[in-house]
Amino acid sequence: MIEDKNPARTNLDDLGEFGLIDHLTKNFDVKHTSTLKSIGDDAAVVSFEDECVITTDLLVEGVHFDLAYMPLKHLGYKSVMVNLSDVYAMNAVPKQITVSIAVSNRFPLEALEDLYAGIEMAAKIYNIDVVGGDTTSSNKGLLISITALGHVKKEDIVYRDGAKDNDLIVLSGDIGAAYLGLQILEREKKVFEVNPQSQPDLSPYSYVVERQLKPEARKDIPLLLKELEVKPTSMIDVSDGLSSELLHICKASKVGATIYEDKIPLDPTVISTCEEFNMDSTTIALNGGEDYELLFTVKQEDFLKIKANPSLSIIGHIVPEQEGVHLITRGNTKAKITAQGWNSLGENKEN
Repeated sequence: MIEDKNPARTNLDDLGEFGLIDHLTKNFDVKHTSTLKSIGDDAAVVSFEDECVITTDLLVEGVHFDLAYMPLKHLGYKSVMVNLSDVYAMNAVPKQITVSIAVSNRFPLEALEDLYAGIEMAAKIYNIDVVGGDTTSSNKGLLISITALGHVKKEDIVYRDGAKDNDLIVLSGDIGAAYLGLQILEREKKVFEVNPQSQPDLSPYSYVVERQLKPEARKDIPLLLKELEVKPTSMIDVSDGLSSELLHICKASKVGATIYEDKIPLDPTVISTCEEFNMDSTTIALNGGEDYELLFTVKQEDFLKIKANPSLSIIGHIVPEQEGVHLITRGNTKAKITAQGWNSLGENKEN
């Protein structure tokens, strides 16, 4: 589906491992004083005045992404977002990342330049230092592993296990769009396989497709909450689906939860696309995943501080553990919530 706009092909063997690393990382500069030593030595050196949070994610071709419709520049950008989102979910500020890739010989140097251009763009926009990594060969396609380091004062860290009875459940942004973007891209891939001359018109689906191909980590939410003088009692990012993330908070905090179907924030494009695919929008919102919004709980007394904020939606409240985790439907019925979101080890692989 994606035309090769750069026909030049430089074999990776022409550079060698060290030459490849030097070439791909030559444009990364150091932005933070906490980065004492970046790329170019046996290990990076980072100074931590506060607490350090560390997270890592591995993205595997054929499991987490499909290069038939995922441009490499977008993939590089998204692979950084996946990690930064976890750091923001700890109420921390990401400052450094390492990038490691395993790549097969079907990828020329120019392809990896595109991949690293996306990583470089993400690092620039989110003010991140790329301080190290590794490259190696693969006989299974492309693998990307990124580790992110974030800094946060000890008193500001937010875990999953702090939710209490009567806390409000709050969600940033809107959800469901990324999953629908994936469905659109999969549909167009099948059309292309039948007719390689077809040129899909994705303009009606630009919002949902962008949410899939180029998600943004919600760096604004921790800043917003600090301005509002609100510290969440628990927080998690929505990567595997709202239902799974809510259950993670409830399990860690030993509580139950009640959320309301009519309070779940949905973009109009999500609703119209669900109608086109004959899908239930609430099911997609609960189980879709890859939205990278933040789900968190706050004390009841913080209600007035957040109730009118356009970036936040109060979707429910915490209840005692024995009451379980439920959705109150628009018809005022009570449905038990189960985890049906993304599971890379299960049968619901993306491609």
